[in-house]
Amino acid sequence: MRSATSNLPDRRLAQAHADRIAACQDELARLQSEGVLALDSSQQQAIASHHAKLLARYARDFDIDPTRRAQQLSLGMRVASFLGALALAASVFFLFYQFWGYFPEVAQASILVTAALATFYLANWLQQRDATGYFSKLAALVAFTCFVLNLSMLGSILNITPTEKALLPWAVLALVFAYSGEQRLLLVTGILCLIGFVAARVGTWSGIYWLHAGERPENFFPAAALLLALAKLDWQQRYPGFAASYRVFGLLTVFIPILVLSHWGDGSYLDLPPDLIEGGYQVLGFVGSALAVYFGVRRDWPDTVNIGTTFFVVFLYTKFFDWWWEAMPKYLFFLVLGLIALLILLVLKRVRQSTCRGAR
Repeated sequence: MRSATSNLPDRRLAQAHADRIAACQDELARLQSEGVLALDSSQQQAIASHHAKLLARYARDFDIDPTRRAQQLSLGMRVASFLGALALAASVFFLFYQFWGYFPEVAQASILVTAALATFYLANWLQQRDATGYFSKLAALVAFTCFVLNLSMLGSILNITPTEKALLPWAVLALVFAYSGEQRLLLVTGILCLIGFVAARVGTWSGIYWLHAGERPENFFPAAALLLALAKLDWQQRYPGFAASYRVFGLLTVFIPILVLSHWGDGSYLDLPPDLIEGGYQVLGFVGSALAVYFGVRRDWPDTVNIGTTFFVVFLYTKFFDWWWEAMPKYLFFLVLGLIALLILLVLKRVRQSTCRGAR
């Protein structure tokens, strides 16, 4: 049997065509009302009949939203699915801890393994039959929660020292569910687990206990490089929004440590004076955020432009705070910040206008 998730690309195309049909109908109605276009009744009926047949077939084969009202209801269903998944995951978590002490160790291990396997197969079964993804996404999050509990609580039962290695299978399972059912929430969960694993592993290689890897912000740079490299893979384009998620978290994993190190040179691995380290990372922050804006505009990545612009302004404002907060009256300080914000706005407007002219 062909799985429901294997129809996802076709379903996206069908939904996109249905949206174009709705826009076409609105535009035809507007043109006729303005007297630009005149269609006789037979032509109008032929167009309406053709569109109705297409929408009916798409709704039957791909379970799309043929109308705006259906799209609004689908949005409500997605919200309900998300909240229900969180609630069920929390329920499973607290259920385990509520009655855990009443079971012997053998029963505890059996329950953990059974719960993880059962929810995994349930999520896989629903993904093969739920074309909309509402119920399969809910089951996938519950399965992921059970798997996390499985590893953490089995480690506690067997008296295994906690380690960052558990983050890797958590990341793998979250990403498997994310790609098999286009689940952005589990994609973000897998990315966060991957960031934690790589940063902790780099920290342990330098002699730091894995839970203290955050004490050296540079531990996160390899994870950022990995995420940005994954975002550039061609097959990411088959999953809408996935490459953007990798770019966003990759850039955050770059700029947040740079921002921290630009004010805390003692947290660096570099054997240099803290003031020199802070100054270097401040320059790196300005250059890196400006490059993010540049490449975001060139590649048509609005997420990258937004992240780059935000951090450029943050680096700029923090530097102005260091220079002028004590020296200026407060009203003059905020006036200067407002004027600089207007200058940045004008520059971005010029860039936007030149981009629009180049696209013509």
